[in-house]
Amino acid sequence: MRRSRLPLWAVSAIGVVALVAVWWIVAAVFFAPKGGGSYAAVPTPPQVVQAFLDDGIGFFWKAFSVTLNEAAIGYLWGNGLALALSALVIVLPWLEGVLTQVAVITYCIPIVAIGPLALIILGGAERAGEPSKTAIFLAALSVFFTTVVGTLLGLKAADRASLDVVSVYGGSRFTQLRKVRLIAALPSVLSALQIAVPAAFLGAVLGEYFGKIEIGVAPVLVSSAVSLNSPRVWVIFLLCAIVAIVGYAILGFIGRLITPWSTGRQS
Repeated sequence: MRRSRLPLWAVSAIGVVALVAVWWIVAAVFFAPKGGGSYAAVPTPPQVVQAFLDDGIGFFWKAFSVTLNEAAIGYLWGNGLALALSALVIVLPWLEGVLTQVAVITYCIPIVAIGPLALIILGGAERAGEPSKTAIFLAALSVFFTTVVGTLLGLKAADRASLDVVSVYGGSRFTQLRKVRLIAALPSVLSALQIAVPAAFLGAVLGEYFGKIEIGVAPVLVSSAVSLNSPRVWVIFLLCAIVAIVGYAILGFIGRLITPWSTGRQS
């Protein structure tokens, strides 16, 4: 007798509904406002929805558009530099140790330590609504290590026999890179780029926290926390999660289209 399995979307929907139900119960029972307070630390889902409707989508889009712009620029710079240097390592193998050490250093340095230094050197936004240079730098820094590691692993995973064929016919390391290694590395590279999406957004938000920016996700979070407007804080929290999940899913979809063999499907 065969068991009927629920589709993935149904399992996900049930999980979301259960999570919202638990959130609602915990907020209503354990975090109800006391002493006449207007907002609880953990608002109920209807309060969060009402806060979103009261502020309007335009209010949040104004903040998120700036942060998304910073994250996108940092994403391109950080990943572009990581991909270029990783490819250079294949052509010049003696650079691998240097690149690996630099990548590890960028990963190990706490952002709270390097952020103020980046703010002093790079500054923030020149005018309201423009991207912050510090946020862009931290977004790029947040994705560099992951992309370097994923790209190097992918480039080194190329089939040895195929590399030998290129060498026998007089091909150089650069020819091996173009003809064999890049194709073999695509699944690993795309996986690294997928992971880098939420990392870049988080780096941009953290970069805004260091100041010299008037419009963005972090300034709204700070002002909402200072005014104890917890429903708005939760709205921003949920919107940040949605942005990260959507970006991650889009890159995953692109990866499945470009490298169908990595999932066992035919192109």
